[in-house]
Amino acid sequence: MPTMVHAAIAAAWLGMALSTAHAQNLQMPGTQAASRVGVPPRGTSMAQVEQQFGAPASRLAAVGQPPITRWVYPSFVVFFEGNIVIHAVAASAAKPGG
Repeated sequence: MPTMVHAAIAAAWLGMALSTAHAQNLQMPGTQAASRVGVPPRGTSMAQVEQQFGAPASRLAAVGQPPITRWVYPSFVVFFEGNIVIHAVAASAAKPGG
């Protein structure tokens, strides 16, 4: 009888070991495209962005608190908190339905 208990415990342990969940790599729309475009990395200053990529096609005024500013380039959009890049996305990912 103890052998059957040990076998049952071993089978249960093996079943748990084999059913271990694995994490998936989730790709967000635009994330991969943004990395191919060569967008400014998080933490870059406005001056550095303009020096590296030139003047944006348009600059949208800061909104909210803390102030969030958006610069639009032909191939990507950059979001700043104050003077620092917090996010950049490929232009197609920034457009609704794009």
